[in-house]
Parts: sequence; C-alpha cells; structure tokens
Amino acid sequence: MTIDQTARLIEDTLRDREVEYTREGENTFVVILPGERKLKTAVQVTVGQHGVRTECFVCRKPDENFEGVYKFLLRRNRRIYGVAYTLDNVGDIYLVGRIATHAVTPDELDRVFGQILEAVDGDFNVLLELGFAEAIRREWKWRVSRGESLKNLRAFEHLVEADES
Repeated sequence: MTIDQTARLIEDTLRDREVEYTREGENTFVVILPGERKLKTAVQVTVGQHGVRTECFVCRKPDENFEGVYKFLLRRNRRIYGVAYTLDNVGDIYLVGRIATHAVTPDELDRVFGQILEAVDGDFNVLLELGFAEAIRREWKWRVSRGESLKNLRAFEHLVEADES
C-alpha cells in the first residue's frame, strides 16, 4: 500500500466507525477517543512510508513517587497490545505505537484504538494517585475550604480519608 492508500483507508475507517477526527495535513490525523476517567484522549496518527505511528499524551510528569509511577508503566507495558508507555524529554507520559503498512486494516485500527482507550482511561486515575496524591489532597482541602464542588475528585476520596485517619 502507498502512503496515500493507507491514509485513505484510515480516513474511511474513522468515518465508517463514526470516530471523531481531524486531518492535519496529508498524512496526519488527530483522533479523539472519548473516555470516562480521562474524558478525551487525542491520538496523533501519522502515516509513513513503512507504517503508521500512533502517539497520545497521557499525563504530565509526576510530582512525586517517580519510581512507583515508572514501575507501574513498565509492568503495564507487558500486558498491552500494539502500544507502549514512554516519556518525553521533560518526563511527561505518552502512549506510542507502530503498525506496519501491510498490517493496517480497519479491524487492526479498531484494536489499537481500543487498546489505547482501555489503557489511558483505565490507568489514568492510578497514575494520578501514584504521582499526584499530595496535589490531590491539597486541591480537596482548598475546595472544601471554599465550598467548591468535589465532583471530579470523588474518585480520590480514599486518599483524603487515609490522610485524616
């Protein structure tokens, strides 16, 4: 398959499966995957001569417990399909993958997008707990002191309760 044919196949698949996306030039797509814990994951899909590269931002560099976060990511890499966690040069966490041109099919794209969504959405709160527990506790206290909503922090209530014990 040529680069143009691969890009056309990706676009047709995204349209047929009603996946939100935009096109950024000839060979790059930004695919928006809806989640529950992380509400949206933007995946950059780049078509190259020998394959397709996927990349998405997961979360910023942890504030604390680097060893625990990185141990979690390395262990998680053993169980996920077609993608792997990595860090950029400042320590932010990304999920990246590659698909050889001959393997790009609608079903394979669906599998990879599904794995990206499952990993990012499923691991998001764990990463926040491991790498940002102190910031979550501070935010909780601040909101309580001002009477602000705790709705999007309820998943982390156990961190505050453990701190108060």
